[in-house]
Amino acid sequence: MERTPMDSKAPLDVIASSLRRHRARSGLSLTEVAKRAGVAKSTLSQLESGTGNPSVETLWALAVALDTPFAALVDPPRPKVQVIRAGDGPAIYSEWSDYSATLVASCPPNARRDIYRIVASPGPGRKADPHMPGVVEHVILGSGRALVGPSDDPVELRPGDYIAYPGDQAHVFQALEDNTAATLVSEHI
Repeated sequence: MERTPMDSKAPLDVIASSLRRHRARSGLSLTEVAKRAGVAKSTLSQLESGTGNPSVETLWALAVALDTPFAALVDPPRPKVQVIRAGDGPAIYSEWSDYSATLVASCPPNARRDIYRIVASPGPGRKADPHMPGVVEHVILGSGRALVGPSDDPVELRPGDYIAYPGDQAHVFQALEDNTAATLVSEHI
């Protein structure tokens, strides 16, 4: 299945307003945020206007540049009782591998964790640059097989296996079988 970095489920309006809000909170100019994130100023401008097409890599870089959790950029306000059915939720795709991250729960006030559903297919894998200092990622593999963890020493996981690793260091999620799925908890310490 061919995918673009964002699909019709992607919350472009939420991303746009979140980027504007967090950039204003930080007191940084469009130019400065783009520079810190390593993205073109025009790309950030398009994202803030809701016309961009961001990859998960671009949004992570912007989250780090804005010193805010990734989920704060993609999660719309939710009611107290929340159900997200499989296949629903704001899915964001990698531009370099068959990998998607769907936010299922962002951290509530005074908490510092986000929960994602990961779906990936065999291929080069999702190579992630370090996130904000102190981030720890927890992964439980639900189906398939995958290499997960620090880029220099990933661990092969099978269904039901759990791993925790420093998210503030380069890391990888590489599916080894079709239909590989996992739950990822990003903990902001």
